[in-house]
Amino acid sequence: MAQSATRPNGRRRPAKKNKTQMFSIRAGIDMPFLFLVLTILTIGLIMLFSSSYAYALANEGNSFHYVGRQMIWAIAGTAIMLLVSFFDYHKLRKATVWILLLSYILLVVVLITPTRSTAHRWLYFPGGSFQPSELTKFAIVLTFAHFMTRYQKQMGSFKTGIIPYAIIAATTGLLLLKEPHLSCTMIVMALTMVMLLIGGVQMRWILMAAAFLGVVLFVILGTDLIPYAGARVGVWKDPFGYPDADASHQTRQSLYAIGSGGLFGLGLGNSRQKYLYLPEPQNDFIFAVVCEELGLVGALLIILLFCALVWRGITIARRAEDRFGAMLATGLTAQVGIQAFLNIAVVSSLIPNTGISLPFFSYGGTSLVMLMAEMGLVLSISRNARMDKA
Repeated sequence: MAQSATRPNGRRRPAKKNKTQMFSIRAGIDMPFLFLVLTILTIGLIMLFSSSYAYALANEGNSFHYVGRQMIWAIAGTAIMLLVSFFDYHKLRKATVWILLLSYILLVVVLITPTRSTAHRWLYFPGGSFQPSELTKFAIVLTFAHFMTRYQKQMGSFKTGIIPYAIIAATTGLLLLKEPHLSCTMIVMALTMVMLLIGGVQMRWILMAAAFLGVVLFVILGTDLIPYAGARVGVWKDPFGYPDADASHQTRQSLYAIGSGGLFGLGLGNSRQKYLYLPEPQNDFIFAVVCEELGLVGALLIILLFCALVWRGITIARRAEDRFGAMLATGLTAQVGIQAFLNIAVVSSLIPNTGISLPFFSYGGTSLVMLMAEMGLVLSISRNARMDKA
């Protein structure tokens, strides 16, 4: 077994790893992070059943339709997370370009598939479906972490520190808008900003990029580039006075649910809006049911759990043994935080409805399994962490 050498400053030098070894145990995984993931997942399953059983009975003839499938994906995802936690995350660097290319191929292929809810977002196969955009988010984080590590010394240059990543982000964004998938586009752009920030790009260029993306978003929402975008902005401005009652129905019902929850909620299982008043209670608007049943106190506790998960992920990133691990952990953790924030903002009408799911809560196998695998990578990074680093 390889031995650890002692540096002159008294710190232990990490042991050299066998280059052919794919799986290894350097140290124990980060238990606080694992506990937070499993806690949020468990609460998510409970709330999924509570929010979905009436909708599932009416539409599928089985109250357990959604939660039963989600539990299978949760068990599979947990097993994958633990398995991935033993995986040497450095091996991913060799596959970075291939994973990015695969994500692009799938984003192109999905455009020729049948629409669902006026969008091309799913690849269908016997017994299920796959949403390529979930792989896309991971591919963006992995690609940026790899190349920003490889070209660390060139990140201060506009030519090598901005242009390549802007091209990748723009290409990805255009493919996603073609579906259209505005919510994932927003997540990819936000992840781009996060990765540029931690990658060492000069702040003035980041601010310029953020301003440019803001203008692009304004054009998208303020024009007919995406047909439904204008209506959703109108609903956001005045959900109770918008002339098209059908277009504003989901937002109004969500606000009714949040308002009726009060401080402590109506009690677990006692939501009224989930009885076919609130569309998609098992998916994008599950947090509205959370607010109605658990109240402001329960909703804040769940938000605090997400904040704790992000904080712990950043802690793992700071302790990572190398720059690639630090950037990968930060990006994957940021993805969860960004998506949770956007979902809660949509449900509470802080921003226009973009159709975004709540991590670990919303129904969906692709999203849950990908999330659990990504959390496994963060745990893998924690196994190799330097404990002498704050």
